[in-house]
Amino acid sequence: MEEMLTAVKVLLIVTSHSQFGNTGEKTGFWLEELAAPYEAFVDAGAQVDIASPEGGAAPVDPRSEKEQTESTRAFLSDAQAKKKLANTLKLAKVKDTYDAYFVVGGHGVMWDLSKHAPTHKLLSAGYARGAVVAAVCHGPAALVGVKGPDGQPLVKGKRVAGFSNAEEKAAKFDAIVPFALETRLKELGGRYESGPLWESFVVADGRLVTGQNPASSAATAREVLHQLREKKQP
Repeated sequence: MEEMLTAVKVLLIVTSHSQFGNTGEKTGFWLEELAAPYEAFVDAGAQVDIASPEGGAAPVDPRSEKEQTESTRAFLSDAQAKKKLANTLKLAKVKDTYDAYFVVGGHGVMWDLSKHAPTHKLLSAGYARGAVVAAVCHGPAALVGVKGPDGQPLVKGKRVAGFSNAEEKAAKFDAIVPFALETRLKELGGRYESGPLWESFVVADGRLVTGQNPASSAATAREVLHQLREKKQP
């Protein structure tokens, strides 16, 4: 029986961006990538908050609503979870008091969180203080502006995963996104790793935890919980 992490606070970070480039289509955060971690952290006893750049209701990618899983169904039937999502905290006002930060993916992240200075500042401060910093799928796009305690990019020299160039091409979105995430992580000095397309793949480099795609959501959250429990060891 895993010990409960009742004194632990986790912040899930979602995008506020809903326009999918200039396609006229909608994007946002990917529902499974919010629902699976939310469920894992709440089940572990943690206090979970949700924040976004603009605060208030955050946009869900309509395509992700069609791909129902046990986690998404549980999330959508949880009144408290839905209330938090409809009233997300504004990231610029969030104080660095969390034990873990988890950036939820979805293409929207590529447009706003990748350039959102308050998020970068929060994650830089949290990591320097000893918090776990995690991201899944396109979530690692939020890490591109995050600095480590040495002033270098946080991902530099560290093992990282994220939505692969091959997956972006397979989904035919490579011409729409503002940059290629895998390429950018490598340019920043990250030791990018990936598994097979669409399959769960997670890497942890100390307190930096990253997952490749929607299928990696639950496993990324489990690794965050593992890191939190390791930290609690005397």
